[in-house]
Amino acid sequence: MSALLGDKLVGKGGEVETDSALQGKVAVGIYFSAHWCPPCRGFTPKLAEFYTKSLKEKGLEIVFVSSDKDEGVFAEYHGEMPWLAVPFGNKDVKAALDKKFKVQGIPTFIIVDSEGKIITKDGRTAVMEDPEGADFPWKQKSLAELLDGVQLVRQSEKVSIKDAFAGKKAIGLYFSAHWCPPCRGFTPKLKEWYEKDLKAKGLEIVFVSSDKDEGAFKEYYDEQPWLALEFSDRKSKEQLSKACEVSGIPSFVIMDPSNYSIINSEGREAVTSDPLGDELPWKPRPVRDLAAGAGPIQEIPTVILFCETASDAEKASMESALKPVAEKYIDAAGEDGPEYSFVVSKTTGGLSSRIRGMTGLEVPPPAAHEHPMEEKDGGGGWGCDGCSQSGSGKKRFRCTAGCDWDYCGECYEKACSGGSASLPTAMVLIDFPSQAFYVAAPGDISANSVEEFLAKHKAGGLERKQLK
Repeated sequence: MSALLGDKLVGKGGEVETDSALQGKVAVGIYFSAHWCPPCRGFTPKLAEFYTKSLKEKGLEIVFVSSDKDEGVFAEYHGEMPWLAVPFGNKDVKAALDKKFKVQGIPTFIIVDSEGKIITKDGRTAVMEDPEGADFPWKQKSLAELLDGVQLVRQSEKVSIKDAFAGKKAIGLYFSAHWCPPCRGFTPKLKEWYEKDLKAKGLEIVFVSSDKDEGAFKEYYDEQPWLALEFSDRKSKEQLSKACEVSGIPSFVIMDPSNYSIINSEGREAVTSDPLGDELPWKPRPVRDLAAGAGPIQEIPTVILFCETASDAEKASMESALKPVAEKYIDAAGEDGPEYSFVVSKTTGGLSSRIRGMTGLEVPPPAAHEHPMEEKDGGGGWGCDGCSQSGSGKKRFRCTAGCDWDYCGECYEKACSGGSASLPTAMVLIDFPSQAFYVAAPGDISANSVEEFLAKHKAGGLERKQLK
């Protein structure tokens, strides 16, 4: 455990040896928290109560990892906790833990076993649902275990897992809901692709509903030509969502029918890029297209190649230069995933414009959306996909086909004008967990230049800039 948490931890009596303090524990909860965080201050007393009353006796130890702003506040907050902590001054251990567990917000409660292997990333839910530890240490079931005995339906007819998946090349778990506008935009496309090509090429799809009642589920499912998890089985729905780490909908997770392992958690990107299914079962591409979604950008350092206004031939050449470097890091990846991910930005608007704005790069005029757009009531709570600014108080033009896509009045006019700006290609390394970015020197993009860029980053030879 010392390799994970450092050689020393802080207890009530001062510093203790990590391995000695955690010897014999069934599981360790790594608690990312801070005194300034209201949800943390609400959760900490409950966790302390459950720990003292039941969980400590069951074999759980907890280690607090602080995001407090100074050591005095850390000490005061840790004083309210009946467990251990990483010393406040050990910033290297905190940074390594944040990176390893991809911590993006607090409170986060990760449960690991005695060897430091993850039992569950959602320890907060586990302990709140089972405060006495009846199911401790809350080991998550595999997809194979969750799907064993699950009842599927094809409209009103019940279908067994064995029959449903026999002879299939891939299974798509489609997490969706009728109330979700992006889902209503994506479902007709997926249906078209499925009926035209994908079903014949060996793809089966299972709709996993997030609808609010069975009536809404049935109305929405009537539009779909594939299988569904029975709506009444809400427990399996929640367990599947957790096992697939679904954080929002629509989500399309591609699964291997032979062993129920996940092939690609970014199935929406995969099917959108290959609606004919030529690359089924869609193993993850080494170089992702930014237009298809953020993917792992927020979790690991990512090289983004901005080439929106380059020719198609230039884009293909530069993407090819990234590919062997990306494959090298994928091949070398351990259980925590690759050290870097690789993305190419080939179209304007959306995420491209947002990230350009965050890094101070010039933002090109937005391109016309693929569907007609119409003016809607503005209001608040929306953002422009052209300039990435808040839409509050502005004219709002929204996709008529149901896509989650909006332009403010100014960007809509620019997109309709057909104008374009020629921008130089830029290669940027984004490190969202550290809120930093690094810009490569201008020059030709080749596998060697990408490798040199990353070597300088590892050696600390690049100028660190703060994300806006």
